[in-house]
Amino acid sequence: MSARPFIVAIDGPAGAGKSSVSKLLARRMGFALVDTGAIYRCVALMATRERIAFDDDARLGELMGRVHIHFQVVGEENHVFLGGQDVSGDIRTPEISMAASQVSGRPVVRAGLLQLQRRLALESGKGAILEGRDIGTVVFPDADAKFFLEANPEVRARRRFEELFQKGVESTLEEVLADQMKRDKDDSARAVAPLKAAEDAVRIDSSASPLSEVVHRLEAEILRLMAARK
Repeated sequence: MSARPFIVAIDGPAGAGKSSVSKLLARRMGFALVDTGAIYRCVALMATRERIAFDDDARLGELMGRVHIHFQVVGEENHVFLGGQDVSGDIRTPEISMAASQVSGRPVVRAGLLQLQRRLALESGKGAILEGRDIGTVVFPDADAKFFLEANPEVRARRRFEELFQKGVESTLEEVLADQMKRDKDDSARAVAPLKAAEDAVRIDSSASPLSEVVHRLEAEILRLMAARK
């Protein structure tokens, strides 16, 4: 029986740098990248398109059986495909961000997507990097490496504002900060799989650290753990 792929869990709030760090790290390590936040955003997008209320557990449960997602690196970006359609841009709007925070708190949704997230990681071959909010605590509590990225709220809001600006999405820094604060509160206070660092996670504050520094720090720790596992 072959060894399980090396699983890396990267958790943290929005704007802490998870996506950028995970993408670069996956490329450098030759690992698969599983963006679990994108998976919840896809569910929110489907629910929005089908006019399903975010607290309608019966219809959300039925929707779980129709969620078909895969990731594909296109150029420099990790694209998200929902039912064969590239929805990478559609799931990154402020509206879907807020909707994702709401549906992700529904137990029926989290239970329905748990196996999908695990399957995507375990089919990865050499290893997989999963980014989200409950990877190290719920999805893979036995992950081989666990990290929790954080940054102060103003820095995170500024990063998100710049990201939206580059994508042509109109917003103000004040609006982005307000949305972020609400998402932080919702994600941390929800009864099911709240946002929190695993007890054995390495916590890294990226507020004043260059992206390259964060990536190198995580890479060094992963290589150390991989060597110890052999």
